[in-house]
Amino acid sequence: MVAAPFGGETICLAERFCAYIARPGATLTTHIGMLLFPRLTQLDLTGPYEVFARMPDTRVHLVSHSLETVVSDGGLALAPDNGFDDCPPLDVLFVPGGPGISGAIESRPTLAFLQQRAPAAQYVTSVCTGALVLGAAGLLAGYRATTHWLSLDLLPIVGATPVSERIVIDRNRITGAGVTAGIDFGLVVAGQLFGADVARAIQLMMEYDPAPPFDSGSPRTASAALVTRITERCQKLQDERKRLLMASRKTDGSTAS
Repeated sequence: MVAAPFGGETICLAERFCAYIARPGATLTTHIGMLLFPRLTQLDLTGPYEVFARMPDTRVHLVSHSLETVVSDGGLALAPDNGFDDCPPLDVLFVPGGPGISGAIESRPTLAFLQQRAPAAQYVTSVCTGALVLGAAGLLAGYRATTHWLSLDLLPIVGATPVSERIVIDRNRITGAGVTAGIDFGLVVAGQLFGADVARAIQLMMEYDPAPPFDSGSPRTASAALVTRITERCQKLQDERKRLLMASRKTDGSTAS
């Protein structure tokens, strides 16, 4: 079952316990798989990773198509823990965003991995434009979702309903908005899995108490001139993403559940 936000976690964990206790030697370890691909935005990944790594009895797996080092768009080198073939069963499937999503959308092995693992995952999730990768895999059709503000208008291409919110939960899909929303997203996932008290304790230990020096972190608060300038600067990239998403829907008529 999918726990209600910060509400049904006791029932959810009780059911998981009953499922695991029948297996000799089994534990309640939560397994989270975080997809890696070249030119991802590292904060999309490392923001929620920091939260996940602090959750009790949780193992985080960095997963890629191979075990070769993956370099983010900012030059941070990341070492995968698992390839697609040897990744263990996952409770949470996660996709970050970044300029490299174009390659991920065009990668049949990447989309196939997501399609194969999503049905067994308790939560299928993303931050920023990782939602577009989920969408290209057919995993957001019929769901409400969010993504980076520049890409909200691309979600209908993959059958999703765009929602301009920081975090959107629709059944077992949890999507986060752009980049820094990854920390908020991670705390929401922590609350879903382990309850609000655990999430609050993680937030306090991280001293997550945002006080940005400028009021321009959203198109709702930034000046119209700045929003226009950023939008125009990114238009070519957005047009390319639109083309790739439309192509992905033509080549994959089916959707995964």
